[in-house]
Amino acid sequence: MTNPQQMLADLQWQIDMGADEVIGEEALLSVWKELTPKAHVKTEEHTQAEATPSAPLPFARQAPLPAAPPITAAPPRVAAQTLEALREEVGKFEGCALRTTAMNLVFADGNPQSPIMFIGEAPGEEEDRQGKPFVGASGKLLDQMLAAAGMLRSDIYITNILFWRPPGNRTPTDAEIASCIPFVERHIALIKPKILVFLGGVSTKSMLNTKEGITRLRGKWASYTPEGQTPIPCLPIFHPSYLLRQPSAKRQAWNDLLTLKNHLKDNNILINKE
Repeated sequence: MTNPQQMLADLQWQIDMGADEVIGEEALLSVWKELTPKAHVKTEEHTQAEATPSAPLPFARQAPLPAAPPITAAPPRVAAQTLEALREEVGKFEGCALRTTAMNLVFADGNPQSPIMFIGEAPGEEEDRQGKPFVGASGKLLDQMLAAAGMLRSDIYITNILFWRPPGNRTPTDAEIASCIPFVERHIALIKPKILVFLGGVSTKSMLNTKEGITRLRGKWASYTPEGQTPIPCLPIFHPSYLLRQPSAKRQAWNDLLTLKNHLKDNNILINKE
């Protein structure tokens, strides 16, 4: 009989890893069969073994992830009027305790004059080490995706919802996101992009204030209105790190990039290449 506490632990593990919606029993069963060690596959020879305490399930979290650090201050009132001033404000901000566990502040990369602004989730290990967004495995995949669409990293501007890496690359908490959102909003207002691209569910949900999952929102144009400015078209797409785990979704991601490319062409939006 399945242990209810073990089931709750498994579910919490999936939430911590960023799962935000059910995708169907059949697909999950398929993945389970592929990833489950033979020792855990039920056969007639294992009937007797079921009478003894079973080993932890393959998906069970063996050790708890690092706890989310507490928020030490209320969300800030951002006064920066330039990117340099904004970076300085973020560096001095003490309202998100992730800064105490991260190696470096990860602010942005790319061309600030670009008409396209990409916003991801949070820095990973390599980003934390280098102090630049999207320089790890997911960043390399993003570069390949951009190249396939006829763009370079220097053609876009890219940042994250969070400016510091969460311990263990865990999913950001609502409090951590809330503490950084005012900086992100001012970031957008200063860049004044003509198009926003949200990479992944955390970025999309945070900026569009929605609870819908990325699988339902990806590839569909929405609108974001920054402070004191006109609405900006925005396109949610899969995060490159998700594509590394689910290569089968790359076809959808490619279709989304074509949607972006066609929008640029149809609206005569030129990419500045350096």
